[in-house]
Amino acid sequence: MTTASPSNHHRLTILGSGPAGLTAALYAARADLAPLVLEGSQPGGQLTITTDVENYPGFPEGIMGPELIDQMRAQARRFGADTRFETGAFVALNERPFRIETDGGEYSTDALIIATGASARQLGLSSEAELMGYGVSACATCDGFFFRDKELVVVGGGDTAMEEATFLTRFASKVTIVHRRGELRASAIMRDRAAANEKIDWRFHATVEEIHGSRAEGVRGVRLRDPRSGDESDFACQGVFMAIGHTPNTELFRDKLAMDEVGYLKVHHPGTATDIEGVFACGDVMDPTYRQAVTAAGTGCQAAIDAERWLSE
Repeated sequence: MTTASPSNHHRLTILGSGPAGLTAALYAARADLAPLVLEGSQPGGQLTITTDVENYPGFPEGIMGPELIDQMRAQARRFGADTRFETGAFVALNERPFRIETDGGEYSTDALIIATGASARQLGLSSEAELMGYGVSACATCDGFFFRDKELVVVGGGDTAMEEATFLTRFASKVTIVHRRGELRASAIMRDRAAANEKIDWRFHATVEEIHGSRAEGVRGVRLRDPRSGDESDFACQGVFMAIGHTPNTELFRDKLAMDEVGYLKVHHPGTATDIEGVFACGDVMDPTYRQAVTAAGTGCQAAIDAERWLSE
C-alpha cells in the first residue's frame, strides 16, 4: 500500500462535479477549506448531456448544460477549490484520514463529500447515445417543454414511465408508452391514471431496436420489435424518453456505506451525514425522488455546511 504524500492531503475532498459537487465546492472554498474536487468519469454529470436548461433559477433565457457546469466550476475555483479531472478507483473509509486512490494519484482527506450522482439507465443503442439531448431524453421534467405539440415515445413499464408519460401530455400532442411485456410493472394508481389520459397510447410486447434521426433534424421515429415473433416495424415520433430507471453511481462504496435496496446512499435527514462520521453525501447519489439540478445544488450546499461544522468540531 502506498501512502499519500503530505501535499496530497486535504481537509475536504469532494467526489463528483455535477451541480451538487460544484455547489459543495463553492461553499467549502468560501469557508477556507480549499477543497479538492475529483471530477469523475463524466465531469459535470448529467447536465453535460442536457442541451438547453431553462428551469435553473437565474437564467431567464436558459443556458446550455455544459456552460452552466463551466460557470459553476469557475466560481468554485475563484474561491480556491482545486478541481482535477480524475476518477476515484478506490476509497478506504476505515482509515483516518480517509484514503482515495484515483486514476491519477492517491490522496488522503479528513472529510469526504460524495456527489457521484446517478446515471439514467439506457437501452445501449448507438443511436440512443448519438441523439441524447437531440430528441432523446431521460428527464421529462427537464426537457418536456421542448416537445410541445410533438408525438413522443416513452420507454418503460413502471411508475417512472407512467409519471413521465402523464407529465409529457401537458406538452405533447400524443404519447405512446412502449413496453416489452404484455402487462405493466407500475402500481395500480399510476397505471389507471395513465390509462385514463386520452393523449396516451400503448404498444405492448415491443422493444426499441433503433432510433431514427440525426442531431441536425432530431428524432423522426423508432424501429420496434415484437420479442415474441421477432417482427419489426417503424413507428413515427419526434422524441423518445427513457423511463427505465436510474442507477446511483455508488459501486465504489458498496459494503462500505449504508445504501437502500437500489443503491442510493442513506443519509441522516435533514442533514447529509452518512453512517460514517466525516462522510457526507449530496445530489442524485442520495436522492431517488427529485433528481433536479437545483435540488442537487441545494443538497451540495447542505453537505458543505455539514462538513465544515464537523471539521470545526
